[in-house]
Amino acid sequence: MSPYVAASCDSDEDIKQAPTHTCSPSLITVGQSLPEPFNGLEQLHPVIREFQELIENDADIYMSFNQMFEQVWLQPPYDKDPTGKPQIRDYVTMLRLFNEIIRKAPVFESNDFVGFPINTILDWPMATPAGYRAFTNTKVNAMFQKMFKVWAAFLVSPESCSVLTDTSNGWFGPAAMQAMPNFAETFVCKPSAPYYGFTSWDDFFTRVFRPGIRPVASTEDDSVITSACESTVYKIAYNIKKRDAFWLKGEPYSLSHMLDNDPLAKHFVGGTICQAFLHALNYHRWAAPVSGQVVKTVNIPGTYYAKSPIMGFIDGKGPDPNDPNLNQAFITSLATRALIFIEASNPSIGLMCFVAVGMGEVSTCEVTVKQGQEVKKGDELGMFRYGGSTHCLIFRPETKLQFHADYKVNAAVKLNVAIAQVVS
Repeated sequence: MSPYVAASCDSDEDIKQAPTHTCSPSLITVGQSLPEPFNGLEQLHPVIREFQELIENDADIYMSFNQMFEQVWLQPPYDKDPTGKPQIRDYVTMLRLFNEIIRKAPVFESNDFVGFPINTILDWPMATPAGYRAFTNTKVNAMFQKMFKVWAAFLVSPESCSVLTDTSNGWFGPAAMQAMPNFAETFVCKPSAPYYGFTSWDDFFTRVFRPGIRPVASTEDDSVITSACESTVYKIAYNIKKRDAFWLKGEPYSLSHMLDNDPLAKHFVGGTICQAFLHALNYHRWAAPVSGQVVKTVNIPGTYYAKSPIMGFIDGKGPDPNDPNLNQAFITSLATRALIFIEASNPSIGLMCFVAVGMGEVSTCEVTVKQGQEVKKGDELGMFRYGGSTHCLIFRPETKLQFHADYKVNAAVKLNVAIAQVVS
C-alpha cells in the first residue's frame, strides 16, 4: 500500500482502509517526521535565513511547506524531478539548494528546464494542494521577491560570467551552440573576447539582435500587427469575459484579473487575446506590435510558482512535467506581470494592451517606455530579465482581426513578423 492516504477521510478506520488518492484533495504521510530546522552552523545567506524564519514562524506557511513535499507521490515519475534528479522531500533541503542557487548563474542543460533551477525543484510540489496554498501566499511571494533581488544582484555581476564558457555545460559549449545555431551571426557579441564580450549573465540573457536580423514587417501599413516577442504561440481566444473561472480545465481568460481591475479593462470585454511563450533560449526583449502612443504602463506584483489546481495531483492522474507551459493562461491572472496600453495610430485597432507575464525564477518584467511616448512597430517596449516568460496581446471587440495562417498554436514565431491584419 502507498504511504499516502487521504487526510479528509471520516475516521481512523477509513484511514487504514483507504486506497491511494481516493479521498481528496489533501494527503498526509504516515509516520514521517518533520524536517529538522537549521542548526545555525551552515553558511546561509541572510535572505535564506529570513526565508527559513518565515516558514517556521508562520503556522499556515509551516504547514504548507511541509505538506507540499508530503503530497508529492512516491512512485515514478514523481520520485525524481522533471530533469531526472532525485525529488527533494522537505523544505530544509529546498532552502539549502536555494542557498547555493542564488550564489551562481544557471549552467546550460539540455532539457526543458534550462535556466530554471528553482522551477525544477518546485515543479511537483507546486502541483499539490498545499503547494497552491503556499505559492499564492502574499508573504511567501514577497519573500521570493527578496531572494530574487539577491540573486539578480549576482546575475548582473562580472562573477556571473563563469558559465559563459565553451565547456560542456557552458553557454558557448557544443550542446548550447547546437541549441542556439548561428549565435555569433545573430546576436551582438564578440566571439574572440572573453565570454563573447558579455559583461554578466544578465547581459547575455538580454542580448540584442544584430541590425537587420529581425526586420519589421509592413512598416508603412498600419493595419498589420506584428509579433511582439520571439516566441511560440500558446492560444488565441475570442469573446473574452470580464471575469471567468480561470482555474478550471481549458483555462479561460479572466480579463479583470489579468489587468488587475484596471479602469481600462472595460474596453476589452468581449475582445480577442493571443498568447505566446518564450523559451529560455529565446530573445527576451519586447517590441511594439503596432504604431501609436503609450497610454499607460502598469507593474503588477504577483505569484512566481502558483499552478492551476486542475493540473496538479488532485485528479488522481498526477501532473504533466510540461505543466509550466500548459499553465500559461492561468498565470496571466496571478503571476508578476506588466501592462502596456497603446492607442494605435490606426483607429480600426484603437486601444490595445501588451501583457508581459513572468514564469518562475526572477521573472522581472522591465518596461522601458513611458506614458505619452510615441512608438512605431518594432520599437522596444521592455524586456524579461533572468527568468521564464509569456506574453499576451489584447484587443477590443471592435477590432476585427484576421490572423495569418502560420500564426497558430505551437508555431514558432519570429520577432517583428506580421501575425494579423485588422479588417476595417
